[in-house]
Amino acid sequence: MRTKVNVSKSRNSQPTAKSALSTILQTGNPRTKSPESSSLEPTSKKRKIDNEESEEIWFDGVDEILLEASKEKAPAGKGVSLVKETAFKGLTKVVAMDCEMVGVGINDENVVARVSIVNHFGHCIYDKYVKPGERVTNFRTYVSGIRKEHLENAEEFSVVQQEVKEILRGRILVAHSVKNDLAVLYLKHRLKDIRDTAKYKGFVSLFDGRTPSLKNLTAKLLGINIQTGEHDSVQDAQAAMRLYTMFRKQWETDIKNKKPSKKNPSEIKKKKTVDE
Repeated sequence: MRTKVNVSKSRNSQPTAKSALSTILQTGNPRTKSPESSSLEPTSKKRKIDNEESEEIWFDGVDEILLEASKEKAPAGKGVSLVKETAFKGLTKVVAMDCEMVGVGINDENVVARVSIVNHFGHCIYDKYVKPGERVTNFRTYVSGIRKEHLENAEEFSVVQQEVKEILRGRILVAHSVKNDLAVLYLKHRLKDIRDTAKYKGFVSLFDGRTPSLKNLTAKLLGINIQTGEHDSVQDAQAAMRLYTMFRKQWETDIKNKKPSKKNPSEIKKKKTVDE
């Protein structure tokens, strides 16, 4: 298993996320490598895995840390969807989550009705409907895809909450507007382990500083149309994960190069998010 990627370029020569993403959009091909943005090439390269030559791996090279205490490895192959079909299907160090919500009460408050989690390669590892604690007044089917029959034999919220909590513990969580998903689950996650595709500056810069929708991001950067009708939380989680894996190297570099905060340490401590 390959666990090391050699990088010969100096830090000073690395392009910004904005310039690299702009280059990709200009070429019209997220896999195109140009001299000016070679260090931010989307993570699609020819690599050997288990002595087999892969023609294309659009997910990033599989670091050993991404597999959960397992040396199982599926042969690489071509993929044009949001899922790497032949890749590892178990729990990985990086997961993506999305929730569908329905409305309850006179104020149409959000409550979780479905939770979906996919692994690093887009394979669904968790997908459950959740029984609301109150009578549903708005199923929002046209967006959520949730219908009354989906919730009749749904899992209890407390069970789903605990199961999701265990899956997320100690892992990097990818999501789009993750605060909304965590809020309806009444969970917290360490800030340093969150990768929010709605907040990543490299993505936001492509939309004139405005928060991009997952639908627009996926269409613009992946050339894939999602959410054309009712939403599917599995597909949305897969889209968020694909966006992250495609630009993971630059994203993680941006995080490492981020200057330490100059705020008062006591203020930082108060705002720090814990994983419990």
